Amino acid sequence: MPMKLLLSLLVALSAPLCAAEKPIILWPNGASGALGNTPKDIPTLTPYLPAKQNGAAMLLIPGGSYSGIYEGQAEPFALWLNEQGLTVFVLRYRLGSSGYRYPAQLQDAVEAMFQIRGNATKWQIDPKRIGVMGFSAGGHLVSTLINRPEDGMILGRDRTVSPRPDLAILCYPVISMITKPHATSRKMLTGDQPDEKLIRQTSSELQVKPGLPPVFLWHTMEDKLVPVEHAQLYAAALHQNNVPHELHLYQHGDHGTGLIGTQHPWFADLLFWLKARGFVK
Repeated sequence: MPMKLLLSLLVALSAPLCAAEKPIILWPNGASGALGNTPKDIPTLTPYLPAKQNGAAMLLIPGGSYSGIYEGQAEPFALWLNEQGLTVFVLRYRLGSSGYRYPAQLQDAVEAMFQIRGNATKWQIDPKRIGVMGFSAGGHLVSTLINRPEDGMILGRDRTVSPRPDLAILCYPVISMITKPHATSRKMLTGDQPDEKLIRQTSSELQVKPGLPPVFLWHTMEDKLVPVEHAQLYAAALHQNNVPHELHLYQHGDHGTGLIGTQHPWFADLLFWLKARGFVK
């Protein structure tokens, strides 16, 4: 074996491995509106600590049509972000398939942000460098977190930090409940017969306002599950409200293209953007 390759292998084997910490129960005394006390009623936040922290953090929200948690969008991406020096927190939130409707999922995301930013010193992270990243329906939850965090605030809970992240990453996101809606996500989030007010409230392209944090979003033109128009609608709304953003549309690939283990340009594009934002060195 060539000496250079041997040295590379030895370095790789001796490097500290990243691994998940013990999951944190978001609501130790029970979530607001909890329907039971089984695992499906108990949202959690799982920390992933990098071998070498750079002070930035990311709340990671997997997709699953609000009917499940797609684990392929959880730990693999947490470990990839760890490699970039970010401290990562994976949110496993309450689901429509367990009887939870909007804003229960947003309440979990807001509480996650409160806990991450409120314990920034403990986790050795910069409270002004906390982002959020979501996939598919998780991307929709990200958009509601930056658009309408107030919907997820529990009355009577005194908070001294903001739940709004410092940047947002939306990967092939569900956005609209009106234009080409993703039927399962809409049903799981809003129920069988939602009123018009709720449909508009959960259509994220209608809820953008000036002052939102910078956004990176990407989609593929061939996505057959969530049409590319979702990302385009959200980008148009961001543009109209002067919110800094980048929209990346890739020609080829179906829903979920670019998962860890495949070669896709979005990884490099995202790293370039994160470096410009001071999240990656």
